[in-house]
Amino acid sequence: MLDSQIIALYDARDERAIAETAAKYGSFCTSIALNILQNLQDAEECVNDTWLRTWNSIPPARPNVLKAYLGRITRNLALDKYKAARREKRGCGEIEVAFDEISEITASDYALEDEWREQDFVDLINAFLYSLPERDRHVFVRRYFFTDSVPAIAKRFGTSQNNVLKILSRTRQKLKNYLDREWTTL
Repeated sequence: MLDSQIIALYDARDERAIAETAAKYGSFCTSIALNILQNLQDAEECVNDTWLRTWNSIPPARPNVLKAYLGRITRNLALDKYKAARREKRGCGEIEVAFDEISEITASDYALEDEWREQDFVDLINAFLYSLPERDRHVFVRRYFFTDSVPAIAKRFGTSQNNVLKILSRTRQKLKNYLDREWTTL
């Protein structure tokens, strides 16, 4: 079923929308949640919460890209669940490592005083990502959006872990330089 047809089912408040969404994007959302939570039961719970959140948000929301919309909801729910679990039990997993790596570039370094400025920041990051060579962009997104481990990324792209680390390091530095330069021009 096409995304536009699925969204029409949500608009019509037809419960088949959830079944169609789950059939088309269930494994995609599960992989996002599982990468963050590292627990299948928690990931499945998170994905079920994604369907509920989607049901409650469409309408009024009208996502242009349903897959990205669902991915963002799943990721945010998984991160919230992850943070809640870590408050109870401190530990160091893949997500802490990824956050530590990217912490040199934070939105707090830029004045995001309102939603309009937040969108500017998102637009700058998207523009930067699309300026990268395709492989570098995919490596960066796999690490910092999907929170894949370095060994998993190396395997996916048929390269060494050392090469992945170099790509990530160079890309983080390029992003920081890009944001420092471009943010001041807005």
